[in-house]
Amino acid sequence: MTVPPILTIGYEAARFDQVRDALVGAGTRVLIDVRAIAASRRPGFSKRVLAGGLEEAGIGYLHLRPLGTPKDGRDAVRRGDVGTMARIFRAHMEGDRSQAALAEAGALATERPVCLLCFERDHADCHRTLLADMIAKETGQAVQHLRAAIDGPEPRRPRRIPTEELT
Repeated sequence: MTVPPILTIGYEAARFDQVRDALVGAGTRVLIDVRAIAASRRPGFSKRVLAGGLEEAGIGYLHLRPLGTPKDGRDAVRRGDVGTMARIFRAHMEGDRSQAALAEAGALATERPVCLLCFERDHADCHRTLLADMIAKETGQAVQHLRAAIDGPEPRRPRRIPTEELT
């Protein structure tokens, strides 16, 4: 049996149907929400609404809050300091609850196609890249970053995670 890649996706600038279509197209069976707070001002991306919409598409939903970035890390991202977020997040991941959630995500990822969801469109701006790499290190899986189709131009931001933070 071939183990599927670990997928990731961000919903920034996308509508729910665009994210759902990308997930379905990639063969996602379970979406793992890795936001610390599974709420959003964007329609369709708050926990209950997201879970319901995914269920209609045949995709399971799991919120693993311990895999979310702590508030000080989220604040660092908002300031454009993704390197600081990465350091804060790595320290956070040393905790018992985070390690247990990481093990749960890893076990699920080896059983069926999963996708890690967070906000940032560009995976290089988001902790989900760090999470996917942590899982892949343990499971040997490849990582594939999805991008939902969007209406209009891409959000413009410079790449912010230094390359050394991704390894």
